[in-house]
Amino acid sequence: MTQLSEQEIIRREKLQELQNSGIDAYPAAAYPVNNTSVHIKTHYSEATKDQFQEVCLAGRIMSIRDMGKACFAVIQDHAGRIQAYIRRDEICPGEDKTLYDNVWKKLTDIGDIIGVKGYAFITKTGETSIHVKELSMLSKALRPLPIVKEKEGETFDAVTDPEFKYRQRYADLIINPQVKDVFVKRTRIYQTIREFYNNLGFLEVETPVLQPIPGGATARPFVTHHNALDIPLYLRIANELYLKRLIVGGFEGVYEFAKDFRNEGMDRTHNPEFTVMEMYVAYKDYEWMMRTTETLLEKVALALHGTTQVQVGEKVIDFKAPFRRVTMYDAIREHTGIDISGMEEDALRDACKQLGIHVEPNMGKGKLVDEIFGEKCEAHYIQPTFIIDYPVEMSPLTKKHRSKPGLVERFELMVNGKEIANAYTELNDPLDQRLRFEEQVKLMERGDDEAMYIDYDFLRALEYGMPPTSGIGIGMDRLTMLMTNQPSIQDVLFFPQMKPEKL
Repeated sequence: MTQLSEQEIIRREKLQELQNSGIDAYPAAAYPVNNTSVHIKTHYSEATKDQFQEVCLAGRIMSIRDMGKACFAVIQDHAGRIQAYIRRDEICPGEDKTLYDNVWKKLTDIGDIIGVKGYAFITKTGETSIHVKELSMLSKALRPLPIVKEKEGETFDAVTDPEFKYRQRYADLIINPQVKDVFVKRTRIYQTIREFYNNLGFLEVETPVLQPIPGGATARPFVTHHNALDIPLYLRIANELYLKRLIVGGFEGVYEFAKDFRNEGMDRTHNPEFTVMEMYVAYKDYEWMMRTTETLLEKVALALHGTTQVQVGEKVIDFKAPFRRVTMYDAIREHTGIDISGMEEDALRDACKQLGIHVEPNMGKGKLVDEIFGEKCEAHYIQPTFIIDYPVEMSPLTKKHRSKPGLVERFELMVNGKEIANAYTELNDPLDQRLRFEEQVKLMERGDDEAMYIDYDFLRALEYGMPPTSGIGIGMDRLTMLMTNQPSIQDVLFFPQMKPEKL
């Protein structure tokens, strides 16, 4: 067991004193909150003061300034912070001053959650505050908050240690309230996308997280075991094949915000658990999807910032539609000087060697092209750019290009040097799809542990007939990073994956 610090021991002793004096430090009854810090500070004035004569607010004590028989405390609720003025004779109008002298001054700490009732007023220094008439202990904090130094409303010693921030997000949110804004904006991004697709008449759906076959992407899955059925199951790496089944079933357009899982490395843009929005719509192609996607992201930027220009680090990225379009082969030719169109596997290996790119023997043609683009091209695309028309070997679920042999109708959206969306004109030929799956099996036999499995039920669904369809997946974590100017995926996840804590 972890050794208690001196502060933790003292707080436990204070809790015992509260209990001994008959005060429940964790009362069960609802507390009748009727206002928030931000609402009071925004709307209180001389003209409206009659509306703020009986305010009831609850929150966490963030600081205390003691002046003997009176004090000021800063209380933080879910909306923000407000100052409370507490006078001994106001909260203890009778002879018994225990509530102030003992409970408040001796047994209450920064971090405790309290409730206050009173009226709003403006101090001599011009700060809107609450004059407290009644005070209640709602939750005694047994662990002290990290100290954050502030002066004149400006934080200049916030806790920035990533180990602390990501492992103890609950404490990070308390002491760094600006962190909450990132997650509020994340929710607004989701709401904007939902509204956009709902207005197009599409249906939000749910598909299985536990799947018998990890299909819809090339990735290493997490595997588990179902005891009752005595079968292995996989955490989904994508929801694509299930959403396409729904298009077969007759839905015009479906979308899902899906938690996906990939048993791969972790870095500032990868977490093993992540969120992807996937959308599929019948009778459309990747050209329609490009136009729709650039319109969607323009709306997201405007909803969050009121402008299409978004600050990302030292760069300004403009999501104003339309976005630039570059073919995969043209991108590689531009940034390497090598024309790989028409190259077979051996020639691609030679090109990788010439470019100093390390590749594995089990990599097929598609993986080799992907390595070249990832190593030499991807980082150059800062402004939103559609990379289009991929080699067929890279895209086993994509329809062959209508006019370019050897290619498929696929795009990836690159922003700030990273892919944030992947989309196709979907392959709906069941015979071609079977051949593509069989090619993936050959790669698996060569040792590629990210190659796709054959999903025979999906092939059966295609044989019933899937209409011409376009689909897209948008990485919600990366999109949130861009739209909120955060450098790491851990900054846009409440609880990112961490190594086991050493206690």
